[in-house]
Amino acid sequence: MLYMKPKLAKLLSPKVDIIFKLLFGDERSIEILIDFLKAVLNLPSDEFEEVTIVDPHLLREYDGDKLGILDVKVTTRTKKIIDIEIQVKIKPNFIERVVYYQSKMITEQVGAGKKFSNIQRVINIIITDENIIGDYKGGEGKYHHRILPCDVDTGYQFTDIKEINVLELKKLPKADDGSNLWAWMKFLSAESKEELDMLVAERPQMKIGKAVARLEELSQDERARMLFESRQMLAWDIQAEKELAVSKMQIEIAKNMLRGDMSVIDVSSYTGMPRNEVEALSNSI
Repeated sequence: MLYMKPKLAKLLSPKVDIIFKLLFGDERSIEILIDFLKAVLNLPSDEFEEVTIVDPHLLREYDGDKLGILDVKVTTRTKKIIDIEIQVKIKPNFIERVVYYQSKMITEQVGAGKKFSNIQRVINIIITDENIIGDYKGGEGKYHHRILPCDVDTGYQFTDIKEINVLELKKLPKADDGSNLWAWMKFLSAESKEELDMLVAERPQMKIGKAVARLEELSQDERARMLFESRQMLAWDIQAEKELAVSKMQIEIAKNMLRGDMSVIDVSSYTGMPRNEVEALSNSI
């Protein structure tokens, strides 16, 4: 009897935060994480000789109330703090939250009796599947934005204690620009196993091959797939609740307009509700 190799399950998307954390935030994948960090950050190579994942555990795995933030936080050889998170959908007040969280990472370093000179550099890496950086002079075609406090007129850098790196997957050019960062972002946004295999073949010196192998392992892992599906279902439930809340508000507005003797056509036009639904609502009040 011929041995039939088991068919691989569909690869889980590394763009989903829980898979990203399982892939990059696992101590067994430290080589993958370091290779990615080197591609993103403008830091000396020896900074990554000692990289420690601050909390390799998954928080709120079964939280039924809300989606927690699943980030990957690490420290480097000189104790720089790096926080990485991936956001497929940008939520309201996202930028304000990033600034708040970064500030908290700074203030947490200054406890009782500690000096301000002890504050270490904090670096945020935000990976997003939506464009959040608008057009600006010199920013044409950029998919990696490195943001530091500086003079808006002269560009003089005031400090490097705070740094935010924004990686926008949708702005990634199709043509390879030769950078390791392009390759890692291509890995994150790839939509097929063929794309990944081609990427591995083109970049044998990078750790992308190990990342693809790890992604295949996760895709076969029952627990990882369960967490992935739970995460997706929770996100869908939250979206459905939001849509239901909007629908209820829409109906109440329509009712008030109908009570004010507005026509069915005008109510439909104003609220966006289908005309037949407005007519049914009109007959019920």
